[in-house]
Amino acid sequence: MSKTCPFSGTQYAVQLVGADKLQLNTSKEVHPPGPRQVLAKVEAVGLCFSDMKLLHAFESHPRKGPIVGGIDPAVLAEIPSYVPNEQPTVPGHEVCARIVAVGDQVTHFKVGDRYLVQADYRHLPTADNNAAFGYNFEGALQEYVLLDERVNIGPDGESFLVPVSDDPGASSIALIEPWACVEDSYCSQERTGIKQGGRMLVAEDASGVPPDPINISVLLTEDNRPGELTIVGFGDELRAAISKAARHLAINLRAVPSLDGLADAYFDDIIYFGCLRNSIEILDTKLGEGGVLNIVTNGRKIGESVDLDVGRVHYAHTRIVGTTSGDPSSSYHHIPSTGELRPGDVLLVVGAGGPMGTMHVVRALSMEAGPSKIIASDLSDERLTALARRAGSVMQDKCIEFELNNPKSDGPIGQQVDYVALLAPVPALASAAVPQLRKGGILNLFAGIKSGTNASIDLDHYIENELYMFGTSGSTVEDLYAVLTKVDRGELETNASVAAITGMRGAIEGLEGVNEQRYEGKVIVYPWLQEMGLIELTALAESHPQIAAKLNDGMWTKEAEEALRS
Repeated sequence: MSKTCPFSGTQYAVQLVGADKLQLNTSKEVHPPGPRQVLAKVEAVGLCFSDMKLLHAFESHPRKGPIVGGIDPAVLAEIPSYVPNEQPTVPGHEVCARIVAVGDQVTHFKVGDRYLVQADYRHLPTADNNAAFGYNFEGALQEYVLLDERVNIGPDGESFLVPVSDDPGASSIALIEPWACVEDSYCSQERTGIKQGGRMLVAEDASGVPPDPINISVLLTEDNRPGELTIVGFGDELRAAISKAARHLAINLRAVPSLDGLADAYFDDIIYFGCLRNSIEILDTKLGEGGVLNIVTNGRKIGESVDLDVGRVHYAHTRIVGTTSGDPSSSYHHIPSTGELRPGDVLLVVGAGGPMGTMHVVRALSMEAGPSKIIASDLSDERLTALARRAGSVMQDKCIEFELNNPKSDGPIGQQVDYVALLAPVPALASAAVPQLRKGGILNLFAGIKSGTNASIDLDHYIENELYMFGTSGSTVEDLYAVLTKVDRGELETNASVAAITGMRGAIEGLEGVNEQRYEGKVIVYPWLQEMGLIELTALAESHPQIAAKLNDGMWTKEAEEALRS
């Protein structure tokens, strides 16, 4: 039973009841918390394009499936907000909420505490991904949400509810989650060497120039020691050199006559001595989660573009590196330790006018030692105009060159850049980004291109110029704290990305607008405003002039949010 439950009965909620089937339920039951559960009142929730992926896929979404480990099934049976498979769910994972009731066995949380939610329960796997708030657990597009302490406290004691103060507005807090996804993409820790204890494949094209055996065995050291090593190709002398190094380090070794013998094998590291397109495409499919494909061309050229799964770069964190030399160790030297922008970089943001693109631009503008120039590219002049307005309020006296580009009317940007952040999930744009990068350039595949989707990549340019392509998905609790710290210090204004506000009555319209990419920024829902419809900030002065007066040069503020309550 709960210690305090000030509310019971029904509430307004947006429910997803099937693929592409949304409904506004004005009488959804509010469940009082059980012994290990808490009931939280939702102060604000942001709408996300990831909600659209759930909307279209519903029960086939990898995060809507049942949990397969990490928690007792009997515990899940006690949680009415656990709704896997075909059960209706409530979307919404960008949330600021305050606890209003707790169960009598709850030890980590208390009434009155205010939180943002880390939505990705990485300790609770589904068959193909992880459990998540707003997916197989009901999310925040409702007035009250039920949470369970046994879900929201990880096995290491880490809390997936991040405490926040009363100082920032609710929208500022709710938007920390998407901002944390942006933060994660720049702070991601990239592997710069062979995975210790992992599975390695070393393959050679028989038609190629034989690799120097020293350049193979030099990789196999105490600091670079896989647990398993598979070799394909090579003559007797080179096999002997590899075998000797493997025996010395107690590495399990096997030889396979051809790539055809790797039907069900996946590897953490693949080192390929060769330049054949077909072989590279096969090896790309053999990368496991977080795997690195290292292409050693030894001065030769591939001579044609190669189809690579850019979706898995984003979702499975696969990576491609290469060298024109015969030394595979040199490929790892130009892997950046993180995905962070470097001081003085020329940054191109593709899809900059959308909600997440705005965040990438504002984050870059807010850096103390960031890029020297930002090129914001988008197909909508209206979005670019809105972005320029938001950017202007952040730039102040910063010495950063800022350029807008609409490829339809302005044509190509006309220069190479150091860093491309891709916000549009279009494989052809990934292909086009590679030749735009100069030596040492980085391609951040932030857009969630579906796994299994190939893009045609000019690997000759990629390898010769020591480029690096990476992607991230979601965020961690550490990312949330990092963004929260920036917000508390006044270093980052998450409200810069707000484009519209609504109560529950306009929430479905907001989701439809997100699906149609109608808004240049984020839509914030205030569930406690049951009957309020959607209002874009640019139209706020017409319907609510007293609230519009609280905007800061058109930007949503805590003061405007407080006026909304009055």
